[in-house]
Amino acid sequence: MFKVIRPEAISDNTFKMIGKDYMLISACTAREDEEGKIITGRPNTMTASWGGCGVLWNKPVATIYLRPQRYTKEIIDQTDTFSLSVLGEKYKTALEYCGSHSGRDGDKFKAAKLDVEYMNGTPYIKQARLVLFCRKLYAQELDPFAFTDELICKQNYRKNDFHTMYIGEIIKVMEDQKK
Repeated sequence: MFKVIRPEAISDNTFKMIGKDYMLISACTAREDEEGKIITGRPNTMTASWGGCGVLWNKPVATIYLRPQRYTKEIIDQTDTFSLSVLGEKYKTALEYCGSHSGRDGDKFKAAKLDVEYMNGTPYIKQARLVLFCRKLYAQELDPFAFTDELICKQNYRKNDFHTMYIGEIIKVMEDQKK
């Protein structure tokens, strides 16, 4: 059972949460019909281990980084919201699957045995222990000329496939009380 908490009440160590436990970035296109009902498109998710949480522009924010070839990037570029779902250790196989297969080729949720739910048109993973819902505030491709440590650029971008950085305002946090 999920409980809504303030972003400041997140007790997880963000270095562990993002860098070790990993998270799933989920999004889908959405539109409103004539009656104001949200109609969602096909959702997608991907595993991520790069990102951060903090405060920017006097708002609680999450930062994610997506390479240009990722299908999830195409979707996030078309929508205003995304979710970050943190799962427990028992979902390691599902996280590995979602990090190594493209949503262009099929339903990753079904293949990974994960249930997708929606909050105001934004998909998230039902099995998550923590979910951050984010409203996109900023997006910019990393600039190869801005690296002050050239070795980082050479090691991580041999194909010149620079990540786009997205900053999202954390608009809602849900924590599973039993996980």
